[in-house]
Amino acid sequence: MQGHGYAQPVKQPPPPSWLVFLRVLFVAVGIFSCGFLTWAMLLRLAVVTRKSLDWGLFVAVLAADILGIVLLGTESGDDVHTAGGYLGIALVFGGLAVTVVYYLVADSRHFHQLRQAYEGRSAVSSSSPYLYPQPPAPFTATTLGQTPVPVQPPIPHTPVPQSPVVPPPPQRPAPARIDQVRAELDELSDYLRKHDGSRGGGHEGGR
Repeated sequence: MQGHGYAQPVKQPPPPSWLVFLRVLFVAVGIFSCGFLTWAMLLRLAVVTRKSLDWGLFVAVLAADILGIVLLGTESGDDVHTAGGYLGIALVFGGLAVTVVYYLVADSRHFHQLRQAYEGRSAVSSSSPYLYPQPPAPFTATTLGQTPVPVQPPIPHTPVPQSPVVPPPPQRPAPARIDQVRAELDELSDYLRKHDGSRGGGHEGGR
């Protein structure tokens, strides 16, 4: 079974102070050479970025510098008098100005992107343990003698159903029932008393 394998090594970009020093150095070389060494900036940029566009610009600037030097060399005196001389000056100094701006912007953007990629890969490699192989654990007698103990899952507890509590039926108030019985007994006793009185009066009249 194949694993994740080894991660590609991440190349750390140079420190910013060193990059600033190199930019100042190559720009100074182009300026102090009066534009005749402008191509040196684009040569370093093409070597660093390895882009076909930068290589093409390097060749174009180198050709423009050579043509400008040839046109300036055709002047007879120290001053420029012909159109070829003015064209040579435009090629040398115009190419110097454009090259300085492009070199600084492209070099800064390239190393900024490189630093971001390095920081991103470093963060991923530190958070994921699978990118780099881990050393195997040493085999010992204790390790070989142990057998794995299966871990049983916890038994779920089934809740016991409880019977619903039925409320007791409402009881009628006892005093009202007693009063009703008393009233009925009073009526019954009055009835019997009247009935006995009427029978007693009839017997006395007969005598």
